[in-house]
Amino acid sequence: MTKLKILIFVLLVVNTVFSQQKTITGTVTSEGVPLPGAIISIAGTQQGTQTDEKGKYSLKANQGDVLEFSFLGKETKAITVGTENVINVVLATSSNAIECLVVTMGYSGSKKSSKHRAPAKATKTSNSTIEISATFSDEITKLSSEEFETKNEPLFYIDGEKALKKELDLIDNKTINSIKVINVEDAIKVFGQKGKNGVIIITTEVNNYNVVEKFFNKMGRKGVNLNELDFDNLNNEYDAFLENPFENSTSNPLSTFSIDVDNASYTNIRKFINDGNDVPKDAVRIEEMMNFFKYSYAKPKNDDPFSIQTEYGDCPWNTNHKLVKIGLQGREIATGNLPNSNFVFLIDVSGSMSGENRLPLVIESLKILTKQLRKEDKISIVVYAGAAGLVLPPTSGNDKEKIIASLENLKAGGSTAGGAGLKLAYKVAEENFINGGNNRVIIATDGDFNVGASSDSDMISLIEEKRESDVFLTCLGYGMGNYKDSKLEKLADKGNGNYAYIDNMQEANRFLVKEFKGSMFAIAKDVKIQIEFNPKHVQNYRLIGYENRKLRNEDFTNDTIDACELGSGHTVTALYEIIPVGVKSDFTTEPIELKYSNTKNNIVSNELATIKFRYKKPDGNKSIEIIQTIENNVVNLENCSEDFKFCSAVAWFGLKLRDSKLIVNKNKTEIIELATKSKAKDIDGYRSEFIRLVESVN
Repeated sequence: MTKLKILIFVLLVVNTVFSQQKTITGTVTSEGVPLPGAIISIAGTQQGTQTDEKGKYSLKANQGDVLEFSFLGKETKAITVGTENVINVVLATSSNAIECLVVTMGYSGSKKSSKHRAPAKATKTSNSTIEISATFSDEITKLSSEEFETKNEPLFYIDGEKALKKELDLIDNKTINSIKVINVEDAIKVFGQKGKNGVIIITTEVNNYNVVEKFFNKMGRKGVNLNELDFDNLNNEYDAFLENPFENSTSNPLSTFSIDVDNASYTNIRKFINDGNDVPKDAVRIEEMMNFFKYSYAKPKNDDPFSIQTEYGDCPWNTNHKLVKIGLQGREIATGNLPNSNFVFLIDVSGSMSGENRLPLVIESLKILTKQLRKEDKISIVVYAGAAGLVLPPTSGNDKEKIIASLENLKAGGSTAGGAGLKLAYKVAEENFINGGNNRVIIATDGDFNVGASSDSDMISLIEEKRESDVFLTCLGYGMGNYKDSKLEKLADKGNGNYAYIDNMQEANRFLVKEFKGSMFAIAKDVKIQIEFNPKHVQNYRLIGYENRKLRNEDFTNDTIDACELGSGHTVTALYEIIPVGVKSDFTTEPIELKYSNTKNNIVSNELATIKFRYKKPDGNKSIEIIQTIENNVVNLENCSEDFKFCSAVAWFGLKLRDSKLIVNKNKTEIIELATKSKAKDIDGYRSEFIRLVESVN
């Protein structure tokens, strides 16, 4: 446990010293096994402790106090303190009880890190044995000096006003809303040298963020980027990547990538814009923006799981360039033919999930998913915080009341043992595997794993191992502020999975109800695309987006290389920007001189490119290949399909948000005009919403 966690704990429990306290010790066990991390709290107070690795605890209490003993997946037990000094407790296993009163932290990273850290957010705590003897101000001064690596006192502010150390002892613990710990690096940016010992900001009674926002505005100086200290969005993590460059078709005619059906990036961007915040560059994955929208592609024929459509037209942002659009339309499984499902809900109930747009939204989301299930389907619920536990064993989809009751009993608290949760969820899925069925782990989290196997490499190794079990993975992301998009994207990429960001109930309804079959039922897996451009017509090309999905050319025929799944009724769209032969452009690249290769031979005259697709059946191990050609027949933008124009507008907006150096025109008015012309019927209003988002940014 870090010093900062102890600090938060002290802020909530110190300053309450009882004159007749005594020390209670004991051991907490279950089924003959000690329980490390069990919670012992004094009922009606915010005092408590936690058992060590041997299940032992020590706590100061008064005779007559009621001690509550709780542990994830166990029945809570209450015992009144009498004359005894030793209280040993045995907790029974429960299918529903997951009451956890533990410390929650809204940040990660050590004090050595140069990265900005999100603030701590305190709730009920009982995470360590602390001798409650010092005053509030003495404890906070001692611990903060260790955290900030200085013997001097930090600056103190209470509700936006500078405070003296002695004023901390006047605070009523029950009125504390939040405690912000600003490290030295960030404090100096706002306070100058006055912040050289760090800053601690305490807010009480009313809303903490409004007070702090006004406070920073008052303290801000010219040149200070206050967005860096935006508590709502601080410490979100996105994988940094460089956009795809233009390639020369003579030197490198092949381009290979995995499809991507995810659309988390679009809903994440939407939330940033709707909240009035700038969109981080690396949050923008253009392929996920394009694939949020549905397009009118022809249904598959014959036995193929998907149809293929291509279109070649003008590029709106670089007017002397062209675009190739590639569209896939997945076959839709009739509802009556859906395979039986074995779903394991894996739910993060750690402290970081306590906000309204986190665990409460998760519960409501999974309730509407539960309502889609049939009696032949089964649901299990696994939760994880400081440890992982099975809350609901496999239950028929017909018993919706029992499943929903289990969901509604969930509460947030504790650290985040994501690795342990994944292992247990896959174990439950494998033990209840349905041959020929739809076996899937559905994880709902903010991605902030910080206990056990939590590093990206650990998680990827685990997911890659479990991928061979034919259990699919769906990642549902929730929350903002310390949100780990990068981790969830990696899990979905490596786990035969898909990934959605749920920012409200409308999005939950879209992904889990309207697109239930596409989101939850795969019709093909490891779908790869390889396109070979004809140097006779194509001078240079580049793939728009899919930076994290690119494959080596030799990976295309390698069946051991993972790629993305395609769901029932799903559409997938990709765009290539083309510089035709003979066109002068600022972005052309020259071919590499090759002594032994002659690419001028065997070039078919009117083919722009040859495109190949490989896929496996959901339970198969051998790929099937489809080949198709694209003719060199370019169409004026005005005569292109509405889908071509709208998809181009979405990509254009994404390039603008990323401040792409490879586009000439970033005029949002023209983006809006193109999107408005191609809005089509827009039954669900998603295209109109997109236009509103474009209008909202600078």
